[in-house]
Amino acid sequence: MKIPDESHPITISRAPTTVRVLFEGHEIADSDDVLVLQEASYPPVYYFPRQDVQMLFLRRTDKTSHCPYKGDAAYFTIYRDAQVIEDAVWSYETPFAAVDRIKERVAFYPEHVEFQLGALTAAQTEARDVDEIVRHTDSGSGSSQAPHWQPNVSMPDPERTEHEIDTPSVDQPYKGVGAI
Repeated sequence: MKIPDESHPITISRAPTTVRVLFEGHEIADSDDVLVLQEASYPPVYYFPRQDVQMLFLRRTDKTSHCPYKGDAAYFTIYRDAQVIEDAVWSYETPFAAVDRIKERVAFYPEHVEFQLGALTAAQTEARDVDEIVRHTDSGSGSSQAPHWQPNVSMPDPERTEHEIDTPSVDQPYKGVGAI
C-alpha cells in the first residue's frame, strides 16, 4: 500500500453539480452526490453512489485489478439494449483508508459512456473538458488562450555580453590517451 503524497497526490471532492451518465443515449446514472477523484496527472474520475446507478444493467465480472494507492477494484459489464460492454465500470469495495470515501461507489470508463454535468448536454460537457485541457495552447493568433503561467526560471540578462558569461571548465579525462 502506498500513501498519496506530493509525488502522487490524490484528492477527492464533491462534484459541484448533478452528474448524469448516458449509455447509448439512455440514462444509467444520475446523482447530486458524485465524488470526483483527481489522481496525480490522470483525468478526473466520477464516483457514483450505487443507489443512484441503475445497477439492474450492470453485472459483476471475475475481473479484478490492484492499485497500490486505492486497493483492489471489482469490475462490472454493462448490459443494455442488446449492447454488452465488458468491464466498463469499476468499484473499490474495500479501498485503502486514504481514499475510503469512494467505498462501494462505481465509476465508468469515459470511452463507453457520456457524462452530463448539471444542465449541460453531453457535447457541452465534453467541450468544457477539452477547454480545460487546451486552455494554455495557442489559439491560432499566436497568443495563449489563457494567462501564461509564471516562469519557473529567470531569464538571462540581455545587457550582459558573451565575455562576461562564466564558462565552466570542461574536464577532459581521456585527453592524450588515444580515445576520441
